[in-house]
Amino acid sequence: MLLDTASLYFRAYFGVPDSVRAPDGTPVNAVRGLLDFIDRLVKDHRPDHLVACMDADWRPRWRVDLIPTYKAHRVAEEHTGAPDAEEVPDTLAPQVPVIEEVLDAIGIARVGVAEYEADDVIGTFTARARGPVDIVTGDRDLYQLVDDERGVRVLYPLKGVGTLQVTDEAVLREKYGVDGRGYADLALLRGDPSDGLPGVAGIGEKTAAKLLAEFGDLAGIMAAVDDPGAKLTPSQRKRLTEARPYLAVAPKVVRVADDVPLPKVGTALPDAPRDPAALAELARRWGLGGSLDRLLTTLTS
Repeated sequence: MLLDTASLYFRAYFGVPDSVRAPDGTPVNAVRGLLDFIDRLVKDHRPDHLVACMDADWRPRWRVDLIPTYKAHRVAEEHTGAPDAEEVPDTLAPQVPVIEEVLDAIGIARVGVAEYEADDVIGTFTARARGPVDIVTGDRDLYQLVDDERGVRVLYPLKGVGTLQVTDEAVLREKYGVDGRGYADLALLRGDPSDGLPGVAGIGEKTAAKLLAEFGDLAGIMAAVDDPGAKLTPSQRKRLTEARPYLAVAPKVVRVADDVPLPKVGTALPDAPRDPAALAELARRWGLGGSLDRLLTTLTS
């Protein structure tokens, strides 16, 4: 089980009231909400291995160099020689280091790699997996990894993590008209304002799905643009031609990497805290209470 950790703690932050606070009054709604999420996921799915995948760089320079608008609207502060600061709610940002310390003390593997997003870490773990993989994320970009043959699914939270959409290829074909392999091409054609991806003007989701059904993939679509006999409308041919510079670089930006240099880390689900003393101090300082107790009971049962 691979967790898109930021996606989940953002959901916890907005789903749990900020009246959930530490003894000193600091909000810990994201921390406790994430612990409750992990508890429910472990109870319901009992993974053998669990990795909390992190954004060491939420907006990698190599993606921005290809498409400068990539996530540009979410930049709070630009940094030279370091990742740009992401716009994060004031009361969430201080909770992220606490989340990291708690996960480390519990012994849940936490992996982020410089110059890569959590999506890329997830993509690489998935590519290397020898058995089924469940990816837990509220980010549809990871639908591109769904693969029935390899047993790769996306568990997409609809309400907390108690109600999950188990996303396999049948769900993707019903909702989008593509399988996992086709989802990245669909996404880059239609664009995604939330990620600053312009897409191809006039090519929405339904048209993109039809083009992919007709021509197979992005390469097939662009070959059709060069074929006067191909079944493209004049408008589609014109817009795809004009979008060539974008379409030449978009696949590298949109497709998650599967070759990230992952550190060697034990990913087995822990059955006891790695650092009980540190965890007890974190629980006391931040008032983690029942959320932590429930997760520890689940892990040790």
